[in-house]
Amino acid sequence: MSQTSSRTPPPSRRSLLRALGGTAALGALAGCGVPAAYVAPGDRAVPDESAVDKRLTWANWPLYIDTDDDHPDRRPTLRAFERRTGISVDYVEEINDNDEFFGKISPALMNHQSTGRDLIVISDWMCARYVRLGWVQEMDRAHQPNVAEHLDPLLRSPAFDKGRRFTVPWQSGITGIAYNHRKLGREIRAVSDLWAKDLKGRVTLLSGLDEAYALLMQGNGVDITRWTADDFHRMCEQVERQVHRGQIRRFTGNDYTKDLVSGDVLACQAYSGDVIQLQADNPDIRFVVPEEGAELWSDSLMIPDRARRKANAERLIDYYYEPEVAARLATWVTYVCPVPAARDVLADAKDKDTAALADNPLVFPDSGMRGRLAVARDIRAAERTEFAQRWNGIVGL
Repeated sequence: MSQTSSRTPPPSRRSLLRALGGTAALGALAGCGVPAAYVAPGDRAVPDESAVDKRLTWANWPLYIDTDDDHPDRRPTLRAFERRTGISVDYVEEINDNDEFFGKISPALMNHQSTGRDLIVISDWMCARYVRLGWVQEMDRAHQPNVAEHLDPLLRSPAFDKGRRFTVPWQSGITGIAYNHRKLGREIRAVSDLWAKDLKGRVTLLSGLDEAYALLMQGNGVDITRWTADDFHRMCEQVERQVHRGQIRRFTGNDYTKDLVSGDVLACQAYSGDVIQLQADNPDIRFVVPEEGAELWSDSLMIPDRARRKANAERLIDYYYEPEVAARLATWVTYVCPVPAARDVLADAKDKDTAALADNPLVFPDSGMRGRLAVARDIRAAERTEFAQRWNGIVGL
């Protein structure tokens, strides 16, 4: 049995959008006389202490790094970095929800204070908010030759951070469709297949706005790199019709996996990394990138304002872009690896299960799949309140 198949599926890295989230909180604070949230470039940095302080604090999500099978508190790739560099890493698994963490550190950031963290990992749709507010520091690529060389071209220039000056993907993934092939008795190839009569009441969609909208728009033939408000409302009208006719069983968070495993649901919006985990116990569960395309997303590393050990953080990020290190991480996390060069490393592995990951298109998408993947342009601040209200009304949040 492979290392990954012996674990239960990790919780999703893409958390639910809560009502109006941090945007509403910022508006409320501004109305109370709190200084404007935007931080100008000159106020983002402090003198870097990396040369004399060989430490850094890194906030990440639970179960999002490799661990030792016999000692779960040990993280082999991180320990190797510490031994190589002499930099001690305080690794804190404190991020469970994008909006919750935003609320936790936003008071310090909007008041030009240190968060106490040198490195954080946030979903890209939320990274966009930090970047626009000026709450993260631009990275020095001179300190990151591996990032410059090995970052997947598909992830190099999202709309919110052209050229990835402020963010670097930690892990990536695909939002597509999962289904039980044996119980359904046929293949699913398109988003429109979710609306078939034989799936009435046996379909779930993701409840988070930022998680759900892109794939559904793609089902309508929309280019999600440049979608419009009309595209959004057309998608909402379609989902409303399917709710009214009883096609959609419910809207879910990461608990869609339970419905799929139990058989209560036969097809659903799903994340590629979750499905790899499920397939270890149930090979009848399949994941499909629809003919119309699917969303490629990332959770990304950022260095927040006033971080005191910026160079140390940049060095750690670059370490994880070494193909050998990225390959070791990929065997444990099993999301889409943002370092395509890691595929060759895994292909040469002596362990059969490890080598098989090199040919798994959900970890290293092949050329055909890559042609159907796109990074959605994010929901801008001026749009969020209107769009969240409409979506949450459909979902029942």
